[in-house]
Amino acid sequence: MLTKPVVLLRMEGLVLLAASVVLYRHSQANWALFALLFLGPDLFMLGYLVNTRVGALLYNLVHTLFTPGLVMAVMYFAGQPRWLPYLFIWTAHIGLDRVLGYGLKYPTSFKDTHLQRV
Repeated sequence: MLTKPVVLLRMEGLVLLAASVVLYRHSQANWALFALLFLGPDLFMLGYLVNTRVGALLYNLVHTLFTPGLVMAVMYFAGQPRWLPYLFIWTAHIGLDRVLGYGLKYPTSFKDTHLQRV
């Protein structure tokens, strides 16, 4: 089981989801905000209305930890920690996607991901 990359990536997603929720709780932010914004990153699927290449680019941009990590670094150096709850919502979403088997998209089709064919 632990030799299968897909299992490890799903476990990694579970840890990311749990850590993000715990950090969000610790930030004492509003849970209604969490519920409202949790599916927000999926709006970037609208890029598929243009074509699969643009859709995959936009989807991957917000469904990889690189982008929230970059935003977190900018926030840190700008002294803006009040935006951290938004990052925790974002990373929780990414974590849940990985747990459910939704991976980063290839530009061939929406269903082609780095974890599986959905």
